[in-house]
Amino acid sequence: MPKVSEEYFENKRKEIINAAYKVCASKPITSVEMKDIIAQTGFSHGVIYRYYKDLDEIFKDLIITINSENRIDDRLNEIIAKSDIKHWEKTVYEICGMLADYMKEVGTEMLKVSIYGDMLAMTDPGRAMRISSRLGKDELSPLLYATETMTEFLTKVVKVNKLNPASSVDEIIQFFIINYHGIESGYVLSECFKAEHIEGKYKPDDMYRNLATAVVLMLGGKAMK
Repeated sequence: MPKVSEEYFENKRKEIINAAYKVCASKPITSVEMKDIIAQTGFSHGVIYRYYKDLDEIFKDLIITINSENRIDDRLNEIIAKSDIKHWEKTVYEICGMLADYMKEVGTEMLKVSIYGDMLAMTDPGRAMRISSRLGKDELSPLLYATETMTEFLTKVVKVNKLNPASSVDEIIQFFIINYHGIESGYVLSECFKAEHIEGKYKPDDMYRNLATAVVLMLGGKAMK
């Protein structure tokens, strides 16, 4: 039956992607080999290559799966929709609070995969670009949607409220992205590295609130207590 065959095919691919996720959460993606995923699945070489022609094709589907299962579009849109442009500071804090909740929800295992993905982009940018070029617009990182939405919102905030920000909106968004990755790394490190001076020290709620305060002040607003 074609339907059964299709379901069987998709289930096998999911098993392979789940295995890839476990492998990529345990070691840097740059050092992952096909044999690691084969060992994790328990499948033979022939079975794996029946569904995926190479390792990067697996990584592509892994990225799509992670991004589709961890989207923040609806939550972000809801915050923006009910925002008061005259009291925009509250909205910035709400966005950062939502991102703190998101980070805690997805957990350190998924965040490690994300961090290892960044390592791939740094150490082998050509390969990272080839993998990302296989992704459709709706399959890209939720962070990309967040930054695009925030850029539009903050640009409107500056114009409507006639603010004189310390930096341009684009520069503030760059600052936001850098800090997002820093918070991600700090949180994972504090949860995974059992050292007294680090363990449990980096809390998403505190870090994102500090980020919100920095963004508000850079825009020329008033920090919330």
